[in-house]
Amino acid sequence: MGSESSRGALAGITNTDRRVLVLAFARTADAFGNSFLVVVLPLYVAGPIDLGGLAGVPVPLAGSLTGALAIGIALSAFSVASSLAQPLVGRLSDRTGRRRAFVLCGLVVLAAVNAAYVFTEGYPVVLGLRVLGGVGAALTIPPTVALIDDVAPDARGESFGVFNAARLLGFGVGPVVAGAIVSVDRYAVAGRTVSGFDVAFVVAAAAAALGFVLVARFVRDPDGLTSAGTERSLAAGDPGGDEAGRSVLAAGVASFAIAAVLAGFAPLENAINARLDQGSTVFAIQFAAGVLATISLQAPIGRASDRYGRRPFLLAGFALLVPATLAQGFVFDSLSMLVARFGQGVAVTLVYTPALALAGDLAGTGGTAGRLATVTTAYGLGVAVGPIVAGALVGHGFAIPFVVGAALGVCGFGLVYVGVEESASGS
Repeated sequence: MGSESSRGALAGITNTDRRVLVLAFARTADAFGNSFLVVVLPLYVAGPIDLGGLAGVPVPLAGSLTGALAIGIALSAFSVASSLAQPLVGRLSDRTGRRRAFVLCGLVVLAAVNAAYVFTEGYPVVLGLRVLGGVGAALTIPPTVALIDDVAPDARGESFGVFNAARLLGFGVGPVVAGAIVSVDRYAVAGRTVSGFDVAFVVAAAAAALGFVLVARFVRDPDGLTSAGTERSLAAGDPGGDEAGRSVLAAGVASFAIAAVLAGFAPLENAINARLDQGSTVFAIQFAAGVLATISLQAPIGRASDRYGRRPFLLAGFALLVPATLAQGFVFDSLSMLVARFGQGVAVTLVYTPALALAGDLAGTGGTAGRLATVTTAYGLGVAVGPIVAGALVGHGFAIPFVVGAALGVCGFGLVYVGVEESASGS
């Protein structure tokens, strides 16, 4: 079925294919559920979860296992597991030609994992569920972005922009709702008393289930996408194996850089608040400014990259990232930090959506998931690594994390300038 016949009334709002919109809404739902755990898990591990004999166990470079470290490990386990599994999932999706089946399987895993927290009492089980949840997320991410690429090859940038905006919207709203839910200690449900944690876990599971229903009902693999059709592109699926592969690899490293810089803001909350003499509410607004920039500009920047090409936006993104990041290390008032943070969010958007579109442009017919996974994996690793590095560097001086982040932006600009060739699309 062609893209024109697949557009319905819902898609009439934009030029976006209906299937892209459905995938975006499904991603909003499961990102909403996944983001619950960002708020709930720290409270859960610090509260009813028993570390048991693990408390005080020696940990290399960190002394011993404390409650705070246990929380950090549990939160990071999801991103690490997801990032490690995504390249394999992308290759398998290309080899089998069955995107939808992987997405549905991943959503089932996420729903089951989120529900399983209700019955969990020990930290090792929590850690195992986080790893399993990361694998579930990996099952959905490369096949989903490959599906979007498959059904909207003439509007990759705009379609990825809509999808990323929906993902960020779900991820941004989820923690707010989760915080409200767990702020109530007990709920009366069907004549029984249940904890706020249990309600939050059930809502997170229901969100993943909603994503499953949307994909199962409204999304099908494109006609002609078979394992036979992907064999040719698999030969070029190794990033760096040819000129196109080198461009995709460079785009992936660029995505790692912008994700690490953006994510490095969160662990600096206490230092930023002390320096600027501000409260946590002001910091939350500054943090949200970066997310707001990415949500609002994803689709317009993606659409523009369809028209003018990907490489100029990648270069512009890093050109903006450097001063926006560096400024954060030297400002002395809250408003300046807010402006710099918003600029940083714009820079990230200028890089990530065109990078995904570039990977789709250069992937070849049918074998998109493997190369798209290069970008999504790198971005996920950046999100996982950025907070750790920023938290370690701030002890050497407030400005140091921002100076290092700006230096990473300079490296990213150079890498894109030298390593990324413009694709045929959008020029």
